[in-house]
Amino acid sequence: MNDYYADLGVARDASPEDIKRAYRRLARKLHPDVNPGAEAEAEFKKVSQAYDVLGDAEKRRAYDMGADPYGGASGGYGQGFSFSDIMDAFFGGAAGTQRGPRSRRQRGQDALVPLDVELRTAVFGGEEELHVDTAVVCSTCHGDGTQSGTSPRQCDVCQGRGEVQQVQRSFLGQVMTSRPCTACQGYGSVITHPCFDCSGQGRVRTRRTLTLRVPAGVDTGTRIQLSGEGEVGPGGGPAGDLYVEVRVSPHDVFTRRGDDLHCRTEIPMTAAALGTTVTLETFDGEQRIDIRPGSQPAEVITLKAQGVTHLRGSGRGDLLIHLDVRTPTKLNGEQEELLRQLARLRGEEEPEGRLSAVKESSFLGRVRDAFLGK
Repeated sequence: MNDYYADLGVARDASPEDIKRAYRRLARKLHPDVNPGAEAEAEFKKVSQAYDVLGDAEKRRAYDMGADPYGGASGGYGQGFSFSDIMDAFFGGAAGTQRGPRSRRQRGQDALVPLDVELRTAVFGGEEELHVDTAVVCSTCHGDGTQSGTSPRQCDVCQGRGEVQQVQRSFLGQVMTSRPCTACQGYGSVITHPCFDCSGQGRVRTRRTLTLRVPAGVDTGTRIQLSGEGEVGPGGGPAGDLYVEVRVSPHDVFTRRGDDLHCRTEIPMTAAALGTTVTLETFDGEQRIDIRPGSQPAEVITLKAQGVTHLRGSGRGDLLIHLDVRTPTKLNGEQEELLRQLARLRGEEEPEGRLSAVKESSFLGRVRDAFLGK
């Protein structure tokens, strides 16, 4: 059995990083494009085979225990058989298992990216530019993974079958098992001249810019699926899906609760007592709001259907405006005298104090708003 550690020139306790560095160094030195000749090609194959075993944690563990990944077993390793081994031997593999070489073209993985949007976009929807770092088809080899004018060659180990068979002894006698060929990873062919740009993967990473239509009503955590916009698969295989997770940025004025919007407006004490009309800037433009005479602090004025668009269904939530009544803290002499006259007229110079229960909903709402800094 080959000494794969010696082939790569590393110690038996070498780390995965040391093994990878050693392989890259030897591959650059022995690659047929750099060092032509039969001897260099043979050395390149030997180094590649060694890395195929030592670069895989499971294969390396088996090799260290005495197993030969390319056929046979020694040192007692591999003498035990699982139920799947026996089924492979008698029935040619488990039901539904693909036989023969597998395709290099595989579907790519799905991708998940975040997208920050303004509250206005969540209310009405809109278009956003999305920058995505994903794998795309290599433009040099068009997904083949080979250099121009070359093609994969048939694997010398499995003769293109993508699998190898082994005959081993068990309590049932001699058992023949089939396993994916480790020399070609089950493809049945080997890329001897990989594309320089994608290293034989048939895909490269790049940044793309997509224009995304954000539906009205999205909220933080909403995911938008874009079919076929994810990672291109190995060998230039079909792309997976792209999932965009929305994050709605906080707004300086409006706070969202469900599909309703909440905000505050401050009015003078005199305006609350006498009533007035104020002009407020909302997402729907300027709105003239009537403040009724005798309005109280924390009173709420509701503007119907001026909140967030319902994501599923029609219509919109409401805009709720909370009144803050501003009591003057500094009065000149004339202002103070006028207020005293008003107090005398209303018999409120020495008002009678009364205790009453705090309304739970109002109290909890104030506590929540104070906690959230709203």
